[in-house]
Amino acid sequence: MRSFRDRLRHALAFEILGLLLITPLASAVLGLALDHIGVVTLGSALIALGWTYGFNWAFDAVKLRLTGTTQKGLALRIGHAMLFELGLLLLLGPFIAWWLGISLWQAALLDLAFSGFYMVYALAFNWAYDRLFPLPEWQQAR
Repeated sequence: MRSFRDRLRHALAFEILGLLLITPLASAVLGLALDHIGVVTLGSALIALGWTYGFNWAFDAVKLRLTGTTQKGLALRIGHAMLFELGLLLLLGPFIAWWLGISLWQAALLDLAFSGFYMVYALAFNWAYDRLFPLPEWQQAR
């Protein structure tokens, strides 16, 4: 399993790169000032940072206990990304609604759009991260 330092590096890299991609995109698509949508994206990233660490730790712990390894194939990676985003949707909706002064329904729709972006991003990022920083147990499994 990954160490605390490795999980911290993963979570920080994921959120920083995600912010650099989503903030200007959301500003342009929604027609909101970069600083206004930036509060939403930064606040969401901070909430997601905690969720990323906790969810990934729990997911890997369960996977290791059930199968003896944390290695993931494509289908499990897709399921992992979908479960992650569903949990995050439940955490972020109220924050987005409050900051933007919109209904929970509108916030949920906006968050679904963000989730669509982040689901694809999470799949690509996690796959690349695992290639850049493979665990020793994966070398033995080959």
